[in-house]
Amino acid sequence: MSLTIYGQQLNNRMLIGSALYPSPEIMKNAILASGSQVVTLSLKRQNPQSQGGQQIWQYIQDIVQQHQGYLLPNTAGCKTAKEAVTLAKMSREIFNTDWIKLEVIGDDYNLQPDPIELLVATEQLIADGFKVLPYCTDDLVLCQRLYDLGCQVIMPWASPIGTGKGLMNPYNLETIRLRLPNATLILDAGIGKPSDACLAMEMGYDGILLNSAIALADNPVNMAKAFALALEAGEQGYVSGVMQERQTAHPSTPTLDTPFWHHPGA
Repeated sequence: MSLTIYGQQLNNRMLIGSALYPSPEIMKNAILASGSQVVTLSLKRQNPQSQGGQQIWQYIQDIVQQHQGYLLPNTAGCKTAKEAVTLAKMSREIFNTDWIKLEVIGDDYNLQPDPIELLVATEQLIADGFKVLPYCTDDLVLCQRLYDLGCQVIMPWASPIGTGKGLMNPYNLETIRLRLPNATLILDAGIGKPSDACLAMEMGYDGILLNSAIALADNPVNMAKAFALALEAGEQGYVSGVMQERQTAHPSTPTLDTPFWHHPGA
């Protein structure tokens, strides 16, 4: 279940968000139950000058440090490359990390990333030494451009943020995996249930980033455990080699006196 992000080897393939939980204690317990070593948090969603914002950041940092994990600041809420780059630099100073989950939103209705501003911001941040994890749509060409710019990790959506609609376009996601075999691909946004995560892992994705599906569950802690198991099952299914679909039925009960299948010439 190991995952490598910009040279850092993790023992878990789940990245988890820190928003929307009923309480800080439930958030902490869900993070621990998930086994995730990477926790995302937003600078823009909290006022840097407010005591409450600083307290919750410190609380999250303490959880991560206790379990030898990593903080992943994000630029959620930014709508231009300039705004995202500025926020990324502030996050690096505050949280002492050059990792950044880059979000540049182009539409308020479905929170779809702006591909043009995203590429501009990515190029600037990589030039400034950031290790960029871009959130994007399931557009193959966009993912290729991000990879060409130097993004070792790319995070296409399954569906719009917070919708829980699951994998809307499996063909697109499978194509991205096929065309970018050396990229670390983490499915981000839109996952609703553990079976969605399992399916993505069966496609060969390297990891999943979750927030709403866990935080908004009736029991976030148990749901975090369920997702952890789903990721493991999906990964094992992928590495084991899923059987090919067939157009016609084939009996699973062997023919009389031939308990094992023998290939011609064997």
